Amino acid sequence: MTVKKFNLPDVGEGLTEAEVVAWKVKPGDTVAINDVLCEIETAKSLVELPSPFAGTVTELLVEEGITVEVGTAIIAVSEGQEGDSAPATPQAPPVSPEVDEVFTPVYGKLSAEDNEQPATSPLVGSGPKADAVKRRARKRPLESVVAAAPVAEDAEGTVQDVTSVLQANAAEVPAPKRVTSVSQESPATRGSRALTGLVNKVLAKPPVRKFARDLGIDLADVVPTGHRGEVTREDLVSYQAQRDAELDQAESFWSASKKPQDQRIERIPVKGVRKATARAMVDSAFSAPHVSIFVDVDASRTMEFVKRLKVSRDFEGIKVSPLLILAKAVIWAAARNPSVNATWVDDSDGKGAAEIHVKHYMNLGIAAATPRGLMVPNIKDAQDLSLKELALALNELATKARAGKTQPAEMQGGTLTVTNIGALGIDTGTPIINPGEVAIVAFGTIKQKPWVLDGEVIPRWITTLGGSFDHRVVDGDLSARFMADVAAILEEPALLLD
Repeated sequence: MTVKKFNLPDVGEGLTEAEVVAWKVKPGDTVAINDVLCEIETAKSLVELPSPFAGTVTELLVEEGITVEVGTAIIAVSEGQEGDSAPATPQAPPVSPEVDEVFTPVYGKLSAEDNEQPATSPLVGSGPKADAVKRRARKRPLESVVAAAPVAEDAEGTVQDVTSVLQANAAEVPAPKRVTSVSQESPATRGSRALTGLVNKVLAKPPVRKFARDLGIDLADVVPTGHRGEVTREDLVSYQAQRDAELDQAESFWSASKKPQDQRIERIPVKGVRKATARAMVDSAFSAPHVSIFVDVDASRTMEFVKRLKVSRDFEGIKVSPLLILAKAVIWAAARNPSVNATWVDDSDGKGAAEIHVKHYMNLGIAAATPRGLMVPNIKDAQDLSLKELALALNELATKARAGKTQPAEMQGGTLTVTNIGALGIDTGTPIINPGEVAIVAFGTIKQKPWVLDGEVIPRWITTLGGSFDHRVVDGDLSARFMADVAAILEEPALLLD
Protein backbone atom coordinates (compact mmCIF):
# COMPACT_ATOMS: atom_id res chain seq x y z
CA MET A 1 0.00 0.00 0.00
CA THR A 2 1.36 3.42 -1.04
CA VAL A 3 0.40 6.66 0.70
CA LYS A 4 0.48 9.72 -1.53
CA LYS A 5 0.15 13.31 -0.45
CA PHE A 6 -1.70 15.88 -2.52
CA ASN A 7 -0.06 19.32 -2.52
CA LEU A 8 -2.10 22.50 -2.87
CA PRO A 9 -1.85 23.47 -6.57
CA ASP A 10 -1.79 26.90 -8.16
CA VAL A 11 -5.32 27.01 -9.62
CA GLY A 12 -4.77 30.44 -11.16
CA GLU A 13 -2.00 32.54 -12.60
CA GLY A 14 0.51 33.53 -9.96
CA LEU A 15 -1.51 32.59 -6.86
CA THR A 16 0.66 31.96 -3.81
CA GLU A 17 -1.83 30.84 -1.16
CA ALA A 18 -5.39 29.66 -0.54
CA GLU A 19 -7.73 28.93 2.36
CA VAL A 20 -9.24 25.48 2.84
CA VAL A 21 -12.91 26.38 3.19
CA ALA A 22 -14.60 22.98 3.46
CA TRP A 23 -13.55 19.35 3.21
CA LYS A 24 -15.82 17.08 1.17
CA VAL A 25 -14.16 13.88 2.42
CA LYS A 26 -12.99 12.48 5.75
CA PRO A 27 -10.44 9.84 6.79
CA GLY A 28 -11.62 6.40 5.74
CA ASP A 29 -13.57 7.61 2.69
CA THR A 30 -12.86 5.96 -0.64
CA VAL A 31 -12.24 8.39 -3.50
CA ALA A 32 -11.88 8.00 -7.23
CA ILE A 33 -9.87 10.15 -9.59
CA ASN A 34 -11.58 13.55 -10.08
CA ASP A 35 -13.81 13.18 -7.01
CA VAL A 36 -14.00 16.54 -5.24
CA LEU A 37 -11.77 16.60 -2.15
CA CYS A 38 -12.37 20.10 -0.82
CA GLU A 39 -13.25 23.69 -1.60
CA ILE A 40 -10.57 26.35 -1.38
CA GLU A 41 -10.84 30.11 -1.56
CA THR A 42 -8.12 31.90 -3.46
CA ALA A 43 -7.67 35.60 -4.04
CA LYS A 44 -9.82 35.09 -7.13
CA SER A 45 -12.71 32.79 -6.27
CA LEU A 46 -14.04 29.64 -4.61
CA VAL A 47 -12.60 26.54 -6.31
CA GLU A 48 -13.26 22.81 -5.96
CA LEU A 49 -10.15 20.59 -5.95
CA PRO A 50 -10.50 17.17 -7.63
CA SER A 51 -8.51 14.17 -6.47
CA PRO A 52 -5.54 13.15 -8.63
CA PHE A 53 -5.48 9.72 -6.92
CA ALA A 54 -7.85 6.80 -6.37
CA GLY A 55 -7.76 5.15 -2.97
CA THR A 56 -8.65 5.70 0.67
CA VAL A 57 -8.28 8.97 2.55
CA THR A 58 -5.88 8.40 5.43
CA GLU A 59 -5.44 11.91 6.82
CA LEU A 60 -6.53 15.51 6.34
CA LEU A 61 -3.35 17.51 6.80
CA VAL A 62 -4.92 21.00 6.96
CA GLU A 63 -7.94 22.08 8.99
CA GLU A 64 -10.82 24.07 7.56
CA GLY A 65 -10.32 27.84 7.77
CA ILE A 66 -6.52 27.62 7.54
CA THR A 67 -4.64 29.48 4.79
CA VAL A 68 -1.64 27.63 3.37
CA GLU A 69 0.90 28.32 0.66
CA VAL A 70 0.82 26.69 -2.75
CA GLY A 71 2.79 23.43 -2.63
CA THR A 72 1.78 22.55 0.93
CA ALA A 73 0.54 18.97 1.43
CA ILE A 74 -3.14 19.09 2.39
CA ILE A 75 -4.36 15.46 2.24
CA ALA A 76 -2.95 11.91 2.26
CA VAL A 77 -4.50 9.11 0.18
CA SER A 78 -3.44 5.45 0.31
CA GLU A 79 -3.41 3.46 -2.90
CA GLY A 80 -3.91 -0.32 -2.44
CA GLN A 81 -2.58 -3.12 -4.60
CA GLU A 82 -4.54 -4.05 -7.68
CA GLY A 83 -7.61 -6.04 -6.81
CA ASP A 84 -7.49 -5.02 -3.14
CA SER A 85 -10.69 -3.07 -3.35
CA ALA A 86 -13.63 -2.52 -5.61
CA PRO A 87 -13.79 0.61 -7.69
CA ALA A 88 -15.09 3.58 -5.80
CA THR A 89 -18.75 4.33 -6.26
CA PRO A 90 -19.16 7.59 -8.16
CA GLN A 91 -20.28 10.35 -5.86
CA ALA A 92 -22.82 12.98 -6.67
CA PRO A 93 -21.26 16.41 -7.15
CA PRO A 94 -21.14 18.19 -3.81
CA VAL A 95 -23.11 21.32 -3.23
CA SER A 96 -21.22 24.41 -2.18
CA PRO A 97 -22.31 25.70 1.22
CA GLU A 98 -22.31 29.18 -0.29
CA VAL A 99 -24.98 28.40 -2.88
CA ASP A 100 -27.95 30.68 -2.26
CA GLU A 101 -31.24 29.90 -4.00
CA VAL A 102 -31.87 33.24 -5.75
CA PHE A 103 -27.60 38.13 -5.66
CA THR A 104 -28.48 37.86 -3.83
CA PRO A 105 -28.23 40.49 -8.09
CA VAL A 106 -25.11 42.20 -6.84
CA TYR A 107 -24.89 43.56 -9.04
CA GLY A 108 -32.69 42.68 -4.57
CA LYS A 109 -31.58 39.05 -6.07
CA LEU A 110 -29.06 38.47 -8.96
CA SER A 111 -31.38 36.05 -10.67
CA ALA A 112 -34.26 38.50 -10.88
CA GLU A 113 -34.88 39.07 -14.58
CA ASP A 114 -35.17 42.80 -14.35
CA ASN A 115 -31.63 43.84 -13.61
CA GLU A 116 -30.07 40.43 -13.14
CA GLN A 117 -29.84 40.97 -9.34
CA PRO A 118 -31.18 38.86 -6.34
CA ALA A 119 -34.90 39.48 -5.65
CA THR A 120 -34.34 39.42 -1.90
CA SER A 121 -30.97 41.07 -2.06
CA PRO A 122 -28.22 43.47 -7.10
CA LEU A 123 -25.76 41.17 -9.74
CA VAL A 124 -25.41 44.17 -5.76
CA GLY A 125 -27.55 43.28 -1.21
CA SER A 126 -29.24 40.10 -0.51
CA GLY A 127 -31.95 38.94 1.82
CA PRO A 128 -31.18 36.56 4.65
CA LYS A 129 -30.90 32.88 3.90
CA ALA A 130 -33.65 30.68 5.22
CA ASP A 131 -31.35 29.07 7.76
CA ALA A 132 -29.36 32.18 8.62
CA VAL A 133 -31.58 33.34 11.46
CA LYS A 134 -33.63 31.77 14.20
CA ARG A 135 -37.28 32.53 13.64
CA ARG A 136 -39.24 33.76 16.64
CA ALA A 137 -42.75 32.57 17.40
CA ARG A 138 -45.55 34.84 16.24
CA LYS A 139 -48.81 35.44 18.02
CA ARG A 140 -50.47 34.79 14.69
CA PRO A 141 -48.45 32.49 12.46
CA LEU A 142 -48.06 33.65 8.88
CA GLU A 143 -49.28 30.27 7.63
CA SER A 144 -52.64 30.75 9.31
CA VAL A 145 -53.07 34.13 7.64
CA VAL A 146 -52.19 32.61 4.26
CA ALA A 147 -54.68 29.81 4.78
CA ALA A 148 -57.40 32.27 5.72
CA ALA A 149 -56.71 34.57 2.78
CA PRO A 150 -58.96 34.38 -0.29
CA VAL A 151 -57.52 32.44 -3.18
CA ALA A 152 -59.41 34.10 -6.01
CA GLU A 153 -56.26 35.23 -7.79
CA ASP A 154 -54.34 32.98 -10.11
CA ALA A 155 -50.76 31.91 -9.45
CA GLU A 156 -48.98 34.36 -11.72
CA GLY A 157 -45.56 35.88 -11.65
CA THR A 158 -43.27 33.21 -10.32
CA VAL A 159 -40.38 35.02 -12.01
CA GLN A 160 -39.71 38.70 -11.59
CA ASP A 161 -39.74 40.87 -14.67
CA VAL A 162 -38.19 44.27 -15.17
CA THR A 163 -41.43 46.19 -14.81
CA SER A 164 -42.25 44.55 -11.46
CA VAL A 165 -38.89 45.39 -9.90
CA LEU A 166 -39.06 48.99 -11.02
CA GLN A 167 -42.64 49.55 -9.85
CA ALA A 168 -41.56 48.59 -6.33
CA ASN A 169 -40.03 52.06 -6.15
CA ALA A 170 -43.42 53.71 -6.70
CA ALA A 171 -45.50 54.64 -3.66
CA GLU A 172 -49.19 55.24 -3.31
CA VAL A 173 -49.89 58.89 -2.56
CA PRO A 174 -53.08 60.50 -1.32
CA ALA A 175 -55.30 61.86 -4.06
CA PRO A 176 -55.09 65.61 -4.59
CA LYS A 177 -57.80 67.70 -2.95
CA ARG A 178 -60.93 68.05 -5.01
CA VAL A 179 -61.66 71.36 -6.68
CA THR A 180 -65.15 72.72 -6.64
CA SER A 181 -65.02 73.63 -10.27
CA VAL A 182 -63.03 72.56 -13.28
CA SER A 183 -62.38 76.17 -14.06
CA GLN A 184 -60.61 76.58 -10.72
CA GLU A 185 -58.02 73.93 -11.62
CA SER A 186 -55.32 74.94 -14.07
CA PRO A 187 -54.33 72.63 -16.98
CA ALA A 188 -50.90 72.23 -15.40
CA THR A 189 -52.45 71.08 -12.12
CA ARG A 190 -54.73 68.60 -13.90
CA GLY A 191 -51.80 67.26 -15.90
CA SER A 192 -49.66 66.88 -12.77
CA ARG A 193 -52.50 65.10 -10.93
CA ALA A 194 -53.02 62.66 -13.81
CA LEU A 195 -49.28 62.01 -14.09
CA THR A 196 -49.03 61.32 -10.35
CA GLY A 197 -51.76 58.72 -10.60
CA LEU A 198 -50.09 57.01 -13.57
CA VAL A 199 -46.65 56.84 -12.02
CA ASN A 200 -47.53 55.87 -8.45
CA LYS A 201 -50.41 53.41 -8.79
CA VAL A 202 -49.65 50.02 -7.25
CA LEU A 203 -51.44 47.17 -9.00
CA ALA A 204 -53.06 44.47 -6.83
CA LYS A 205 -56.34 42.55 -6.78
CA PRO A 206 -58.85 43.23 -3.97
CA PRO A 207 -58.11 39.95 -2.11
CA VAL A 208 -54.40 40.82 -2.13
CA ARG A 209 -55.08 44.32 -0.81
CA LYS A 210 -57.13 42.86 2.06
CA PHE A 211 -54.36 40.35 2.77
CA ALA A 212 -51.82 43.22 2.88
CA ARG A 213 -54.00 45.14 5.35
CA ASP A 214 -54.28 42.04 7.57
CA LEU A 215 -50.49 41.76 7.66
CA GLY A 216 -49.93 45.49 8.07
CA ILE A 217 -47.91 45.72 4.84
CA ASP A 218 -47.76 48.77 2.59
CA LEU A 219 -48.15 47.50 -0.97
CA ALA A 220 -45.76 50.17 -2.21
CA ASP A 221 -42.95 48.47 -0.26
CA VAL A 222 -43.43 45.10 -1.97
CA VAL A 223 -41.63 44.01 -5.14
CA PRO A 224 -44.41 42.80 -7.47
CA THR A 225 -43.92 39.71 -9.64
CA GLY A 226 -47.33 39.44 -11.32
CA HIS A 227 -47.58 39.09 -15.06
CA ARG A 228 -48.81 42.66 -15.48
CA GLY A 229 -46.64 44.06 -12.70
CA GLU A 230 -49.17 43.55 -9.92
CA VAL A 231 -48.44 42.46 -6.36
CA THR A 232 -49.48 38.84 -5.74
CA ARG A 233 -50.28 36.92 -2.55
CA GLU A 234 -46.94 35.08 -2.89
CA ASP A 235 -45.16 38.45 -2.96
CA LEU A 236 -46.74 39.35 0.39
CA VAL A 237 -45.78 36.01 1.94
CA SER A 238 -42.19 36.43 0.76
CA TYR A 239 -42.04 40.04 1.97
CA GLN A 240 -43.40 39.16 5.41
CA ALA A 241 -40.92 36.29 5.81
CA GLN A 242 -38.02 38.52 4.86
CA ARG A 243 -39.21 41.31 7.16
CA ASP A 244 -39.47 38.95 10.12
CA ALA A 245 -36.04 37.49 9.40
CA GLU A 246 -34.49 40.95 9.23
CA LEU A 247 -36.09 41.88 12.58
CA ASP A 248 -34.76 38.69 14.13
CA GLN A 249 -31.34 39.38 12.69
CA ALA A 250 -31.36 42.96 14.01
CA GLU A 251 -32.38 41.81 17.47
CA SER A 252 -29.60 39.22 17.43
CA PHE A 253 -27.07 41.79 16.24
CA TRP A 254 -27.84 44.38 18.91
CA SER A 255 -27.99 41.79 21.68
CA ALA A 256 -24.19 42.00 21.68
CA SER A 257 -24.47 45.56 23.03
CA LYS A 258 -25.17 44.10 26.49
CA LYS A 259 -21.85 42.28 26.57
CA PRO A 260 -18.60 43.64 28.09
CA GLN A 261 -16.87 46.31 26.02
CA ASP A 262 -14.15 44.00 24.68
CA GLN A 263 -16.84 41.64 23.34
CA ARG A 264 -18.92 44.28 21.58
CA ILE A 265 -16.70 44.46 18.51
CA GLU A 266 -16.85 41.75 15.87
CA ARG A 267 -13.51 41.18 14.18
CA ILE A 268 -13.69 39.81 10.64
CA PRO A 269 -10.40 38.70 9.05
CA VAL A 270 -9.86 40.18 5.59
CA LYS A 271 -8.74 37.37 3.31
CA GLY A 272 -9.41 35.58 0.06
CA VAL A 273 -11.51 37.38 -2.52
CA ARG A 274 -12.24 40.38 -0.28
CA LYS A 275 -8.55 40.91 0.48
CA ALA A 276 -7.63 40.77 -3.20
CA THR A 277 -10.51 43.08 -4.16
CA ALA A 278 -9.56 45.64 -1.51
CA ARG A 279 -5.95 45.71 -2.70
CA ALA A 280 -7.01 46.03 -6.34
CA MET A 281 -9.48 48.86 -5.63
CA VAL A 282 -6.88 50.85 -3.68
CA ASP A 283 -4.33 50.38 -6.45
CA SER A 284 -6.84 51.46 -9.09
CA ALA A 285 -8.23 54.45 -7.17
CA PHE A 286 -4.79 55.89 -6.41
CA SER A 287 -2.97 55.06 -9.65
CA ALA A 288 -5.56 55.85 -12.34
CA PRO A 289 -6.91 59.44 -12.30
CA HIS A 290 -10.67 58.86 -12.32
CA VAL A 291 -13.15 61.15 -14.03
CA SER A 292 -16.89 60.42 -13.99
CA ILE A 293 -19.79 61.63 -16.15
CA PHE A 294 -23.53 60.92 -16.07
CA VAL A 295 -26.41 60.90 -18.53
CA ASP A 296 -30.17 60.47 -18.06
CA VAL A 297 -31.73 58.14 -20.61
CA ASP A 298 -35.30 57.50 -21.76
CA ALA A 299 -35.21 53.69 -21.81
CA SER A 300 -38.91 53.20 -22.65
CA ARG A 301 -38.16 51.57 -26.00
CA THR A 302 -35.61 49.29 -24.35
CA MET A 303 -38.33 48.17 -21.94
CA GLU A 304 -40.68 47.47 -24.84
CA PHE A 305 -37.93 45.58 -26.68
CA VAL A 306 -37.20 43.45 -23.62
CA LYS A 307 -40.89 42.55 -23.34
CA ARG A 308 -40.93 41.44 -26.98
CA LEU A 309 -37.81 39.32 -26.47
CA LYS A 310 -39.37 37.58 -23.46
CA VAL A 311 -42.26 36.29 -25.54
CA SER A 312 -40.12 35.55 -28.60
CA ARG A 313 -39.78 31.90 -29.55
CA ASP A 314 -36.04 32.38 -30.11
CA PHE A 315 -35.58 33.45 -26.47
CA GLU A 316 -37.83 30.83 -24.92
CA GLY A 317 -36.39 29.66 -21.59
CA ILE A 318 -33.76 32.44 -21.55
CA LYS A 319 -33.85 35.17 -18.91
CA VAL A 320 -33.86 38.58 -20.55
CA SER A 321 -33.45 41.96 -18.87
CA PRO A 322 -32.37 45.51 -19.78
CA LEU A 323 -28.84 44.51 -18.73
CA LEU A 324 -28.67 42.50 -21.96
CA ILE A 325 -29.41 45.59 -24.05
CA LEU A 326 -26.92 47.66 -22.05
CA ALA A 327 -24.22 45.04 -22.58
CA LYS A 328 -24.86 45.08 -26.32
CA ALA A 329 -24.87 48.89 -26.27
CA VAL A 330 -21.48 49.00 -24.52
CA ILE A 331 -19.98 46.63 -27.10
CA TRP A 332 -21.43 48.72 -29.94
CA ALA A 333 -20.26 52.02 -28.44
CA ALA A 334 -16.74 50.69 -27.77
CA ALA A 335 -16.40 49.73 -31.43
CA ARG A 336 -17.11 53.38 -32.30
CA ASN A 337 -14.75 54.66 -29.56
CA PRO A 338 -11.95 52.03 -29.39
CA SER A 339 -9.76 53.78 -26.81
CA VAL A 340 -12.23 53.06 -24.00
CA ASN A 341 -11.43 49.37 -24.50
CA ALA A 342 -7.77 49.63 -23.60
CA THR A 343 -5.05 49.32 -20.95
CA TRP A 344 -2.47 51.82 -19.69
CA VAL A 345 0.93 50.11 -19.43
CA ASP A 346 3.79 51.73 -17.54
CA ASP A 347 7.36 51.21 -18.78
CA SER A 348 6.43 48.29 -21.04
CA ASP A 349 9.81 48.27 -22.81
CA GLY A 350 12.03 48.84 -19.77
CA LYS A 351 12.99 52.32 -21.01
CA GLY A 352 10.52 54.32 -19.00
CA ALA A 353 8.09 54.80 -21.89
CA ALA A 354 4.40 54.16 -21.13
CA GLU A 355 2.06 52.67 -23.72
CA ILE A 356 -1.67 52.46 -24.35
CA HIS A 357 -2.76 49.01 -25.50
CA VAL A 358 -6.06 49.24 -27.42
CA LYS A 359 -7.83 45.86 -27.49
CA HIS A 360 -9.49 44.82 -30.74
CA TYR A 361 -11.66 42.37 -28.84
CA MET A 362 -14.09 42.75 -25.96
CA ASN A 363 -13.91 40.68 -22.77
CA LEU A 364 -16.93 42.28 -21.14
CA GLY A 365 -16.78 42.23 -17.33
CA ILE A 366 -19.96 42.11 -15.23
CA ALA A 367 -19.42 43.12 -11.60
CA ALA A 368 -21.13 40.68 -9.23
CA ALA A 369 -21.48 41.00 -5.46
CA THR A 370 -21.17 37.70 -3.63
CA PRO A 371 -21.00 36.78 0.07
CA ARG A 372 -17.23 36.44 -0.36
CA GLY A 373 -16.77 39.85 -1.94
CA LEU A 374 -16.90 41.55 -5.30
CA MET A 375 -16.09 39.44 -8.35
CA VAL A 376 -15.83 40.60 -11.95
CA PRO A 377 -16.06 37.62 -14.31
CA ASN A 378 -16.00 38.50 -17.98
CA ILE A 379 -17.55 37.23 -21.19
CA LYS A 380 -14.74 36.38 -23.58
CA ASP A 381 -14.91 37.82 -27.12
CA ALA A 382 -18.32 39.33 -26.42
CA GLN A 383 -18.09 41.29 -29.68
CA ASP A 384 -18.63 38.06 -31.64
CA LEU A 385 -21.83 37.01 -29.84
CA SER A 386 -25.34 37.42 -31.15
CA LEU A 387 -27.99 38.90 -28.87
CA LYS A 388 -29.19 35.43 -27.94
CA GLU A 389 -25.67 34.13 -27.32
CA LEU A 390 -24.93 37.17 -25.15
CA ALA A 391 -28.10 36.53 -23.12
CA LEU A 392 -27.04 32.92 -22.52
CA ALA A 393 -23.56 34.05 -21.49
CA LEU A 394 -24.99 36.57 -19.01
CA ASN A 395 -27.27 33.91 -17.50
CA GLU A 396 -24.37 31.48 -17.09
CA LEU A 397 -22.14 34.16 -15.58
CA ALA A 398 -24.79 35.17 -13.02
CA THR A 399 -25.54 31.56 -12.06
CA LYS A 400 -21.88 30.76 -11.42
CA ALA A 401 -21.30 33.98 -9.47
CA ARG A 402 -24.26 33.34 -7.15
CA ALA A 403 -23.07 29.80 -6.51
CA GLY A 404 -19.47 30.87 -5.91
CA LYS A 405 -18.32 28.70 -8.83
CA THR A 406 -16.61 31.41 -10.87
CA GLN A 407 -13.16 30.17 -11.87
CA PRO A 408 -10.01 32.35 -11.80
CA ALA A 409 -9.62 32.15 -15.57
CA GLU A 410 -13.09 33.65 -15.98
CA MET A 411 -11.99 36.80 -14.13
CA GLN A 412 -8.77 37.36 -16.03
CA GLY A 413 -8.24 39.43 -19.14
CA GLY A 414 -11.23 41.78 -18.83
CA THR A 415 -11.21 44.85 -21.07
CA LEU A 416 -14.25 46.91 -19.97
CA THR A 417 -16.75 46.45 -17.11
CA VAL A 418 -20.44 47.02 -16.45
CA THR A 419 -21.82 47.22 -12.89
CA ASN A 420 -25.58 46.85 -12.48
CA ILE A 421 -26.28 48.92 -9.36
CA GLY A 422 -29.86 49.46 -10.52
CA ALA A 423 -30.72 46.00 -9.25
CA LEU A 424 -30.43 47.47 -5.75
CA GLY A 425 -32.67 50.43 -6.55
CA ILE A 426 -29.71 52.83 -6.84
CA ASP A 427 -30.03 55.62 -9.41
CA THR A 428 -26.35 56.01 -10.26
CA GLY A 429 -22.84 56.05 -8.81
CA THR A 430 -19.14 56.63 -9.43
CA PRO A 431 -17.65 53.13 -9.73
CA ILE A 432 -13.93 52.44 -9.44
CA ILE A 433 -12.32 51.17 -12.62
CA ASN A 434 -11.42 47.49 -12.63
CA PRO A 435 -7.58 47.21 -12.57
CA GLY A 436 -6.08 46.78 -16.03
CA GLU A 437 -8.97 48.62 -17.71
CA VAL A 438 -9.73 52.28 -18.41
CA ALA A 439 -13.54 52.44 -18.30
CA ILE A 440 -16.52 51.16 -16.30
CA VAL A 441 -20.24 51.85 -16.79
CA ALA A 442 -22.73 51.91 -13.88
CA PHE A 443 -26.31 50.99 -14.86
CA GLY A 444 -28.85 52.67 -12.56
CA THR A 445 -32.39 51.59 -11.77
CA ILE A 446 -35.13 52.19 -14.33
CA LYS A 447 -38.11 54.13 -12.96
CA GLN A 448 -41.15 55.81 -14.38
CA LYS A 449 -40.58 59.55 -14.13
CA PRO A 450 -42.05 62.71 -15.64
CA TRP A 451 -40.32 63.33 -18.97
CA VAL A 452 -40.76 66.06 -21.56
CA LEU A 453 -41.44 64.55 -24.99
CA ASP A 454 -42.49 66.71 -27.93
CA GLY A 455 -43.39 69.52 -25.57
CA GLU A 456 -45.59 67.38 -23.32
CA VAL A 457 -44.85 66.01 -19.85
CA ILE A 458 -45.58 62.28 -19.82
CA PRO A 459 -44.45 59.30 -17.73
CA ARG A 460 -41.50 57.44 -19.28
CA TRP A 461 -39.05 54.73 -18.13
CA ILE A 462 -35.93 56.68 -17.17
CA THR A 463 -32.49 55.49 -16.07
CA THR A 464 -29.19 57.20 -15.33
CA LEU A 465 -25.87 55.90 -16.63
CA GLY A 466 -22.67 56.72 -14.77
CA GLY A 467 -19.26 56.18 -16.30
CA SER A 468 -15.80 56.34 -14.73
CA PHE A 469 -12.72 56.65 -16.94
CA ASP A 470 -8.93 56.67 -16.63
CA HIS A 471 -8.17 60.25 -17.66
CA ARG A 472 -4.68 59.26 -18.83
CA VAL A 473 -6.33 57.41 -21.72
CA VAL A 474 -9.89 58.70 -22.01
CA ASP A 475 -10.31 62.46 -22.15
CA GLY A 476 -13.56 64.37 -21.69
CA ASP A 477 -14.53 64.40 -25.35
CA LEU A 478 -14.02 60.64 -25.80
CA SER A 479 -15.85 59.70 -22.60
CA ALA A 480 -18.79 61.94 -23.56
CA ARG A 481 -19.06 60.44 -27.05
CA PHE A 482 -18.88 56.90 -25.67
CA MET A 483 -21.59 57.51 -23.06
CA ALA A 484 -23.77 59.27 -25.64
CA ASP A 485 -23.48 56.23 -27.92
CA VAL A 486 -24.46 53.85 -25.10
CA ALA A 487 -27.43 56.08 -24.28
CA ALA A 488 -28.48 56.18 -27.93
CA ILE A 489 -28.91 52.38 -28.01
CA LEU A 490 -30.97 52.34 -24.82
CA GLU A 491 -33.19 55.05 -26.28
CA GLU A 492 -33.51 53.26 -29.63
CA PRO A 493 -32.43 49.57 -29.63
CA ALA A 494 -33.24 49.36 -33.34
CA LEU A 495 -29.88 51.07 -33.98
CA LEU A 496 -28.26 47.71 -33.22
CA LEU A 497 -29.69 46.45 -36.50
CA ASP A 498 -27.76 49.04 -38.55
